Amino acid sequence: MLSVVGLAERDQPLLTYLDHRTGHRQHLTAAELGEWSARAAGLLRDGCRLAPGSRVAVLLPPHWRTAAVLLGAWAVGLEVSFRPRATAGLPVLEPGGDRPYDAVLVSPERLDDWLEDVPDGLHRYLVGTGPEPLADLPVGWLDWSVEVLRHGAAPADRPTLHASDPASPDGTSYDEWGRVARAVADQLDLRVGDRLLVDVAEQDQPLKWLLAPLAAGASVVLCANLDPAARDGVAAAEQVTRIL
Repeated sequence: MLSVVGLAERDQPLLTYLDHRTGHRQHLTAAELGEWSARAAGLLRDGCRLAPGSRVAVLLPPHWRTAAVLLGAWAVGLEVSFRPRATAGLPVLEPGGDRPYDAVLVSPERLDDWLEDVPDGLHRYLVGTGPEPLADLPVGWLDWSVEVLRHGAAPADRPTLHASDPASPDGTSYDEWGRVARAVADQLDLRVGDRLLVDVAEQDQPLKWLLAPLAAGASVVLCANLDPAARDGVAAAEQVTRIL
Protein backbone atom coordinates (compact mmCIF):
# COMPACT_ATOMS: atom_id res chain seq x y z
CA MET A 1 0.00 0.00 0.00
CA LEU A 2 1.59 3.24 1.19
CA SER A 3 4.17 4.01 3.84
CA VAL A 4 5.03 6.99 6.02
CA VAL A 5 8.68 5.88 6.27
CA GLY A 6 9.88 8.17 3.49
CA LEU A 7 8.44 11.19 5.29
CA ALA A 8 9.89 10.41 8.71
CA GLU A 9 12.57 13.13 8.65
CA ARG A 10 10.27 16.00 7.78
CA ASP A 11 10.07 18.72 10.44
CA GLN A 12 6.45 19.73 9.98
CA PRO A 13 3.64 17.51 11.26
CA LEU A 14 2.46 14.93 8.79
CA LEU A 15 -1.05 14.87 10.24
CA THR A 16 -2.77 17.58 12.29
CA TYR A 17 -6.21 17.21 13.83
CA LEU A 18 -7.96 20.42 14.88
CA ASP A 19 -11.40 20.83 16.43
CA HIS A 20 -12.27 24.43 15.63
CA ARG A 21 -15.07 24.49 18.23
CA THR A 22 -13.26 23.07 21.25
CA GLY A 23 -9.72 24.10 20.37
CA HIS A 24 -8.42 20.54 20.74
CA ARG A 25 -5.51 19.87 18.43
CA GLN A 26 -3.12 16.99 17.88
CA HIS A 27 0.02 17.08 15.75
CA LEU A 28 1.72 13.90 14.55
CA THR A 29 4.99 13.69 12.68
CA ALA A 30 5.48 10.78 10.30
CA ALA A 31 7.45 8.95 12.98
CA GLU A 32 4.69 9.50 15.56
CA LEU A 33 1.99 8.35 13.16
CA GLY A 34 4.13 5.29 12.47
CA GLU A 35 4.29 4.56 16.20
CA TRP A 36 0.51 4.83 16.63
CA SER A 37 0.01 2.66 13.56
CA ALA A 38 2.34 0.07 15.10
CA ARG A 39 0.28 0.10 18.30
CA ALA A 40 -2.93 -0.27 16.25
CA ALA A 41 -1.39 -3.17 14.34
CA GLY A 42 -0.33 -4.82 17.60
CA LEU A 43 -3.83 -4.53 19.04
CA LEU A 44 -5.40 -6.18 16.00
CA ARG A 45 -2.72 -8.83 15.50
CA ASP A 46 -1.73 -9.71 19.06
CA GLY A 47 -4.73 -8.49 21.06
CA CYS A 48 -7.39 -9.82 18.69
CA ARG A 49 -5.29 -12.61 17.16
CA LEU A 50 -6.12 -11.48 13.62
CA ALA A 51 -4.11 -12.62 10.62
CA PRO A 52 -3.88 -11.71 6.92
CA GLY A 53 -7.30 -12.12 5.40
CA SER A 54 -9.22 -11.27 8.58
CA ARG A 55 -12.00 -8.75 8.00
CA VAL A 56 -12.29 -5.45 9.86
CA ALA A 57 -15.15 -2.95 9.64
CA VAL A 58 -14.22 0.69 10.26
CA LEU A 59 -16.96 3.28 10.87
CA LEU A 60 -14.90 6.31 11.83
CA PRO A 61 -14.60 9.98 10.81
CA PRO A 62 -11.44 11.59 9.43
CA HIS A 63 -9.16 11.71 12.48
CA TRP A 64 -5.59 10.88 13.44
CA ARG A 65 -6.81 7.77 15.26
CA THR A 66 -8.63 6.63 12.13
CA ALA A 67 -5.38 7.02 10.19
CA ALA A 68 -3.58 4.86 12.75
CA VAL A 69 -6.34 2.21 12.63
CA LEU A 70 -6.29 1.99 8.84
CA LEU A 71 -2.52 1.98 8.43
CA GLY A 72 -2.15 -0.50 11.28
CA ALA A 73 -4.75 -2.87 9.84
CA TRP A 74 -3.19 -2.80 6.38
CA ALA A 75 0.30 -3.30 7.83
CA VAL A 76 -0.72 -6.74 9.10
CA GLY A 77 -2.65 -7.75 5.99
CA LEU A 78 -6.23 -7.25 7.12
CA GLU A 79 -9.13 -6.61 4.75
CA VAL A 80 -10.68 -3.28 5.72
CA SER A 81 -14.32 -2.46 5.04
CA PHE A 82 -14.44 1.32 5.48
CA ARG A 83 -18.00 2.62 5.95
CA PRO A 84 -18.36 6.41 5.43
CA ARG A 85 -21.16 8.21 7.24
CA ALA A 86 -23.13 8.50 4.00
CA THR A 87 -23.64 4.71 3.95
CA ALA A 88 -25.73 4.72 7.15
CA GLY A 89 -28.84 2.61 6.64
CA LEU A 90 -27.70 1.25 3.26
CA PRO A 91 -27.06 -2.44 2.60
CA VAL A 92 -23.41 -3.43 2.35
CA LEU A 93 -22.72 -5.28 -0.87
CA GLU A 94 -19.48 -7.15 -0.33
CA PRO A 95 -18.53 -10.83 0.01
CA GLY A 96 -19.27 -12.10 3.48
CA GLY A 97 -21.03 -8.87 4.44
CA ASP A 98 -23.72 -10.83 6.28
CA ARG A 99 -21.19 -12.53 8.60
CA PRO A 100 -19.71 -11.01 11.76
CA TYR A 101 -16.46 -9.17 11.16
CA ASP A 102 -13.35 -10.20 13.02
CA ALA A 103 -13.18 -6.69 14.50
CA VAL A 104 -15.40 -3.61 14.38
CA LEU A 105 -14.21 -0.09 15.17
CA VAL A 106 -16.85 2.62 15.40
CA SER A 107 -17.19 6.14 16.79
CA PRO A 108 -19.58 6.68 19.74
CA GLU A 109 -21.69 9.02 17.61
CA ARG A 110 -22.32 6.40 14.97
CA LEU A 111 -22.95 3.65 17.50
CA ASP A 112 -25.72 5.81 19.01
CA ASP A 113 -27.20 6.85 15.65
CA TRP A 114 -30.54 5.13 15.08
CA LEU A 115 -29.95 5.27 11.31
CA GLU A 116 -26.74 3.29 11.59
CA ASP A 117 -26.64 -0.47 11.20
CA VAL A 118 -23.39 -1.24 12.99
CA PRO A 119 -22.18 -4.69 11.91
CA ASP A 120 -21.48 -7.49 14.36
CA GLY A 121 -17.88 -8.15 15.28
CA LEU A 122 -15.97 -10.68 17.36
CA HIS A 123 -13.93 -7.80 18.80
CA ARG A 124 -15.59 -4.40 19.24
CA TYR A 125 -13.92 -1.06 19.91
CA LEU A 126 -15.24 2.46 20.35
CA VAL A 127 -12.87 5.09 19.00
CA GLY A 128 -13.43 8.58 20.38
CA THR A 129 -12.27 11.83 18.81
CA GLY A 130 -11.52 13.74 22.02
CA PRO A 131 -8.35 13.66 24.15
CA GLU A 132 -9.91 11.91 27.16
CA PRO A 133 -10.83 8.21 27.55
CA LEU A 134 -14.47 7.39 26.97
CA ALA A 135 -16.88 7.14 29.88
CA ASP A 136 -19.81 4.73 30.33
CA LEU A 137 -18.81 2.16 27.73
CA PRO A 138 -21.67 -0.04 26.51
CA VAL A 139 -21.50 -3.68 27.50
CA GLY A 140 -19.36 -5.64 25.08
CA TRP A 141 -17.33 -2.67 23.86
CA LEU A 142 -13.77 -1.56 24.67
CA ASP A 143 -12.16 1.87 24.48
CA TRP A 144 -9.61 1.77 21.65
CA SER A 145 -7.61 4.66 23.11
CA VAL A 146 -7.03 2.63 26.29
CA GLU A 147 -6.52 -0.82 24.76
CA VAL A 148 -4.09 0.34 22.06
CA LEU A 149 -1.64 1.58 24.70
CA ARG A 150 -1.11 -2.01 25.85
CA HIS A 151 0.90 -2.57 22.67
CA GLY A 152 4.33 -1.33 21.72
CA ALA A 153 5.10 1.62 19.45
CA ALA A 154 8.00 -0.14 17.72
CA PRO A 155 7.10 -1.87 14.45
CA ALA A 156 7.04 -5.62 14.94
CA ASP A 157 7.70 -8.31 12.38
CA ARG A 158 5.14 -8.00 9.62
CA PRO A 159 3.66 -10.82 7.60
CA THR A 160 4.80 -11.24 4.03
CA LEU A 161 2.34 -9.28 1.93
CA HIS A 162 2.05 -9.03 -1.84
CA ALA A 163 0.80 -6.16 -3.97
CA SER A 164 -1.93 -8.42 -5.31
CA ASP A 165 -3.28 -9.31 -1.84
CA PRO A 166 -6.76 -7.92 -1.06
CA ALA A 167 -6.80 -4.79 1.11
CA SER A 168 -10.60 -4.72 1.34
CA PRO A 169 -13.28 -7.45 1.38
CA ASP A 170 -14.39 -6.60 -2.16
CA GLY A 171 -11.04 -7.87 -3.43
CA THR A 172 -9.42 -4.54 -4.24
CA SER A 173 -5.68 -5.14 -3.84
CA TYR A 174 -3.00 -3.06 -2.15
CA ASP A 175 -1.56 -2.24 -5.56
CA GLU A 176 -4.94 -1.13 -6.91
CA TRP A 177 -5.60 1.15 -3.92
CA GLY A 178 -2.11 2.59 -4.27
CA ARG A 179 -2.62 3.36 -7.96
CA VAL A 180 -5.99 4.99 -7.27
CA ALA A 181 -4.45 7.06 -4.47
CA ARG A 182 -1.74 8.34 -6.79
CA ALA A 183 -4.34 9.18 -9.44
CA VAL A 184 -6.42 11.13 -6.90
CA ALA A 185 -3.29 12.97 -5.75
CA ASP A 186 -2.69 14.02 -9.36
CA GLN A 187 -6.32 15.17 -9.70
CA LEU A 188 -5.94 17.28 -6.54
CA ASP A 189 -2.61 18.61 -7.85
CA LEU A 190 -0.88 17.53 -4.65
CA ARG A 191 2.90 17.73 -4.56
CA VAL A 192 5.67 16.91 -2.10
CA GLY A 193 5.61 19.51 0.68
CA ASP A 194 2.00 20.57 0.16
CA ARG A 195 -0.19 20.98 3.23
CA LEU A 196 -3.82 20.00 2.61
CA LEU A 197 -6.73 21.41 4.63
CA VAL A 198 -9.70 19.02 4.92
CA ASP A 199 -13.09 19.92 6.38
CA VAL A 200 -14.02 16.58 7.96
CA ALA A 201 -17.73 17.34 7.61
CA GLU A 202 -17.32 17.49 3.82
CA GLN A 203 -14.78 14.74 3.11
CA ASP A 204 -14.81 11.42 4.93
CA GLN A 205 -13.25 9.11 2.35
CA PRO A 206 -9.72 8.13 3.47
CA LEU A 207 -8.75 7.82 -0.18
CA LYS A 208 -8.80 11.63 -0.34
CA TRP A 209 -7.80 12.76 3.16
CA LEU A 210 -5.18 10.07 3.88
CA LEU A 211 -4.01 7.88 1.00
CA ALA A 212 -3.74 10.53 -1.71
CA PRO A 213 -1.73 12.97 0.45
CA LEU A 214 0.59 10.15 1.58
CA ALA A 215 1.05 9.10 -2.04
CA ALA A 216 2.04 12.66 -2.96
CA GLY A 217 4.28 13.29 0.04
CA ALA A 218 1.93 15.97 1.38
CA SER A 219 0.82 16.67 4.95
CA VAL A 220 -2.78 17.03 6.14
CA VAL A 221 -4.77 19.29 8.45
CA LEU A 222 -8.07 17.65 9.45
CA CYS A 223 -10.43 20.31 10.77
CA ALA A 224 -13.62 19.39 12.65
CA ASN A 225 -16.47 21.85 13.29
CA LEU A 226 -14.93 24.27 10.83
CA ASP A 227 -16.72 27.60 10.52
CA PRO A 228 -16.73 28.38 6.77
CA ALA A 229 -16.17 32.05 7.56
CA ALA A 230 -12.98 31.14 9.43
CA ARG A 231 -11.58 28.76 6.82
CA ASP A 232 -9.15 31.21 5.27
CA GLY A 233 -7.83 32.20 8.69
CA VAL A 234 -7.30 28.56 9.63
CA ALA A 235 -5.58 27.92 6.32
CA ALA A 236 -3.20 30.84 6.88
CA ALA A 237 -2.45 29.87 10.48
CA GLU A 238 -1.71 26.26 9.49
CA GLN A 239 0.37 27.23 6.43
CA VAL A 240 -2.00 25.38 4.12
CA THR A 241 -1.18 25.24 0.41
CA ARG A 242 -4.20 23.24 -0.80
CA ILE A 243 -7.83 23.06 0.34
CA LEU A 244 -10.01 20.02 -0.29
